[in-house]
Amino acid sequence: MSKILVFGHQNPDTDAIGAAIAFSHLQNELGKQTEAVALGTPNEETQFALESFGLAAPRVVESAKAEDAAVMLVDHNEFQQSISDIAEVTILSVVDHHRIANFETANPLYYRAEPVGCTSTIVLKMYKENQVSIPKEIAGIMLSAIVSDTLLFKSPTSTQEDEKAAQELAEIAEVDLNVYGLEMLKAGTKLSDKSAATLLDLDAKSFPMGEKNVRIAQVNTVDLNEVMDRQTELEAAMAEEMTTNDYDLFVLVVTNILDSDSELLVAGDDKEKVEAAFQTKLTNNRAFLKGVVSRKKQVVPQLTEVFS
Repeated sequence: MSKILVFGHQNPDTDAIGAAIAFSHLQNELGKQTEAVALGTPNEETQFALESFGLAAPRVVESAKAEDAAVMLVDHNEFQQSISDIAEVTILSVVDHHRIANFETANPLYYRAEPVGCTSTIVLKMYKENQVSIPKEIAGIMLSAIVSDTLLFKSPTSTQEDEKAAQELAEIAEVDLNVYGLEMLKAGTKLSDKSAATLLDLDAKSFPMGEKNVRIAQVNTVDLNEVMDRQTELEAAMAEEMTTNDYDLFVLVVTNILDSDSELLVAGDDKEKVEAAFQTKLTNNRAFLKGVVSRKKQVVPQLTEVFS
């Protein structure tokens, strides 16, 4: 087994793809034979970033076992968010910034998890530790990942390490951090031409919480009403997803990237737990959450606690 696939989570965001590209490049520079791949096609924000720095989107794969490949995971560790046959292949390493859950291996591995805003911030540190130089295009996609995950440092997950890393990478990539960052974030908010099913799948992850299977999707916008005016259509699509995939609860988080607020749309039988988690009252299955932008820090932990 000589091939090694490097990939992020399903429904990949800019960090899932950017960190895979960067970490694969680093590993190849260190003598390994790896390929950055993806578990889905890039969204518009990620495609903007790839095109801005002359990078091709990684090919999409559905099975690692079929390619007789070992794997390296970035930007995730939970098996339900990974490739379909993750339990049947050898995991060589994980680089991540999320909670650790539903993860086990038969053999020792390299595991690095740090509480920063973006996996690519960790990967930058690994480049430095191994004294490997970063090409302009790799710096650009890593910068894009940091901007995306931290919402240009407005997210509560953002740290000083992320800001410092972004500034350093912007110099290598030869771009203005704030100008480029805002352009990239806005590129990911073109939603009017997308179906409800597509919106729900742009950035969605499943989380086992107690005995429940909870699906949490997030959509970024510059106008909450543009999304919420489609409530009937979205609720129908959420109901279909729940039936098809046995989700007990579906939470859609619609985030205004300019105001740093979100609105929830909730489907399922445990709405009272959502109300308890956020100390709010759902009206017509909706609730406005001021200052909430991070699924990882401001949504998942709160829901996990009420379901435990």
